[in-house]
Amino acid sequence: MTIVSISTELPLSAHRARALAAVPEVMLFVLAPVLSFAMDEAPEPGTAVEPGFRARGRVRWLGVIPSWTHEIEVVRLDENEIYTREHGGPVHTWNHRLTFEPVGADSCRYTDEIEIDGGVTGWLTGLFVRAMFRHRHRRWQTLAALVRALPA
Repeated sequence: MTIVSISTELPLSAHRARALAAVPEVMLFVLAPVLSFAMDEAPEPGTAVEPGFRARGRVRWLGVIPSWTHEIEVVRLDENEIYTREHGGPVHTWNHRLTFEPVGADSCRYTDEIEIDGGVTGWLTGLFVRAMFRHRHRRWQTLAALVRALPA
């Protein structure tokens, strides 16, 4: 097993950032355009997931190249944390913890931590996860700027 972790400060309250992270469309936004994930069953648009939520869907590279089927289960959703268990394709284990630690009234430290078992391609999976996390965190910065620009 390998654990990969990356943190970034977001100009959003921890409460707001965690609430956004529980909405599937936000997950899709931070993955785009590198990956897309078409869920077999999804909540109504704009609706947050709850613990016990499960989804299965096809991963696509760059939105068009079909890849493996991925499964995700929301195990825990606390005030400042989301924890999922995932697997699919070359990844046997993909335990993902998203934490949102308050830094100030309007900022938080967002951390992606993932425990992965990529089987025989573990080193390649770890490399991909590190690159994908950097991309996710850039997309989170973009999302935070868009959310802050919205009228209150």
